[in-house]
Amino acid sequence: MQVAAATRGEGAARKATTEGGDGAGTPSTGGRGREGVADARRIVVKVGSSSLTTAAGGLDADRVDALVDVLAKYQDKEVVLVSSGAIAAGLAPLGLDRRPRDLARQQAAASVGQGLLVARYTASFARYGRRVGQVLLTADDTSRRAHYRNACRTLDQLLAMGAVPIVNENDTVATDEIRFGDNDRLAALVAHLVRADLLILLSDVDGLYDGDPSLPGTSRIDQVSGPKDLEGISIGSTGKSGVGTGGMVTKVEAARIAAAAGIPVVLTSAVHAADALAGATTGTHFLRTGRRTADRLLWLAHASAPQGALVLDDGAVQAVVERNSSLLPAGICAVEGDFSAGDPVELRDAGGRAVARGVVNFDAREIPRLIGRSTRDLARELGPAYEREVVHRDDLVLLQH
Repeated sequence: MQVAAATRGEGAARKATTEGGDGAGTPSTGGRGREGVADARRIVVKVGSSSLTTAAGGLDADRVDALVDVLAKYQDKEVVLVSSGAIAAGLAPLGLDRRPRDLARQQAAASVGQGLLVARYTASFARYGRRVGQVLLTADDTSRRAHYRNACRTLDQLLAMGAVPIVNENDTVATDEIRFGDNDRLAALVAHLVRADLLILLSDVDGLYDGDPSLPGTSRIDQVSGPKDLEGISIGSTGKSGVGTGGMVTKVEAARIAAAAGIPVVLTSAVHAADALAGATTGTHFLRTGRRTADRLLWLAHASAPQGALVLDDGAVQAVVERNSSLLPAGICAVEGDFSAGDPVELRDAGGRAVARGVVNFDAREIPRLIGRSTRDLARELGPAYEREVVHRDDLVLLQH
């Protein structure tokens, strides 16, 4: 079954976003709220390119202003805005009629568009006496632990000073090898990074459907309490504007990441931004499925770039996965890659499947002589520094399959 999402007309989107009105297909419910949504104080809002630009590819000032009208209304909340749109905003000024396929022209469009985008936000929020701060990130910034901590401090300070952080992927320098690829996953990571109470994903779609909404008998999925609610549903790409990179797959994945970290998520269209912030029943609500975890664990699971791998025997796989044990030298069969102590590495079973990821305590060149041996024997031969885990359980996360 193909999951799709209904789209809205441009005029209706502007009207409903500014008034919090009832767009077709998703009625507002006024005071009826959702747990963990209406009372959220720190919120990450992600908006897609198609919600901010015209069909020709330029910024739509009315759409930007309509979104800001909604966000600025909530003076008692701290809002971090993860905004796509830089590449799309740069298309028309550069005479491009569609998003280019090659990286060089994408970066050129982003270079032009990013300035236009932040200037528009600056002017729009200034109508309410609010300042904005631009934060551009690459996947490399989140895969390097020091950069990750610096981003966290910058965002916290901007919020403390009353500014609205405007976060986007730094498309002008990111390469194909080090990209988020879409801002949905970036938004989920930012939500955890700033310890948000809520993540709202806004696009040109109004929620997750159990089929093609243009066909009889299909309906929007109001709530997702866990992975089982999505069993049997094939999540397909959505959005027809051609200016963005994400689709329903990336949005559901972002919602899964955030929900697993204890952050509820509302997926809806920019049409219903006001309803989403008010906690009304709009779009699809993803309930928390896990607890808020340490920053380093979310970084390990979703932002780190493994520098190598350790192949485990069956006993070690069982100990790590089922008993939450640390990885000892005795359970390692092989080492792959060239990494240093403190780097993230994958833990793989004999079949090559990655079952976990962790921070390794030894350099790759040291591990071959440790393989298959007990820590007691190693300490006796090599010294007390070797009587320890190769990967400690506190620096290890299991990978879902």
